[in-house]
Amino acid sequence: MRPLPARTAMKIAVAGKGGVGKTTVTAALAHAFARQGRAVMAVDADPNNCLGPALGFPDDVVARITPICEMRELLCERAGTSQGGGFFALDPVVDDLIVKFSVARDGIRLLVMGAITRGGAGCVCPESSVLRALTRQVVTTEKSVLLMDMEAGLEHLGRGTSRYMDVLLVVVEPTSASARTADRIAALALDLGVSNLAAVANKVRTEADLKFVRANAHLPVVAAVPYVDRLGWAGGGASPPAFTDAVDAIKHWLESKAQAAPEAAAKEP
Repeated sequence: MRPLPARTAMKIAVAGKGGVGKTTVTAALAHAFARQGRAVMAVDADPNNCLGPALGFPDDVVARITPICEMRELLCERAGTSQGGGFFALDPVVDDLIVKFSVARDGIRLLVMGAITRGGAGCVCPESSVLRALTRQVVTTEKSVLLMDMEAGLEHLGRGTSRYMDVLLVVVEPTSASARTADRIAALALDLGVSNLAAVANKVRTEADLKFVRANAHLPVVAAVPYVDRLGWAGGGASPPAFTDAVDAIKHWLESKAQAAPEAAAKEP
């Protein structure tokens, strides 16, 4: 696995089967980096749009957020289809949308993109072109720590965007279905050119759970996150120490990959 580029910003995508806790891991990492004083951009690119509540954003703030994927008039206008016709822009202008539609709290800026999940709507391809352009804009220009909560299919990533991602973390719970999904995500990521792949074992209750993930996920496991009922930032209290330690281990692993880059570059002929 190649080291991450030597730069302040890190671009991290988090994926996994629905229900395995990838949104929880994304939110936990966002808070871990924010506590360190790092600026964090958290992008919700999952159709379920649960990252805001997982981050602990107030209910009234979350209620005011409309996922960009649901702003059909805006998406069609940016894609150039609002006037009718069968053509649409493949590279629409989206840079202003990041500031206009994101919200910030406790050093974390949240952008809720969502994903196109319906067919036959007449504007699906143009909508997707805007969302992919928005992903490309965020990934290529963001100077803070970028965390993207992805759906299992990595819908918004393409070959032109994925090469800017530093790491894809695949969250795996100790079940066969989760491990099979992790394999599919890994294959898709490699096909897109993402070469830094690692697994996070989540909802681990026993040593046997961790052994199952190691044996079946077919990816290096960087940390084992224990099962928890409630997270501190979402419930007004403190998260269990074992959970915090596991998240810090993931963060330190990511930082170690970034720090290794100058040394690796120095050894190249």
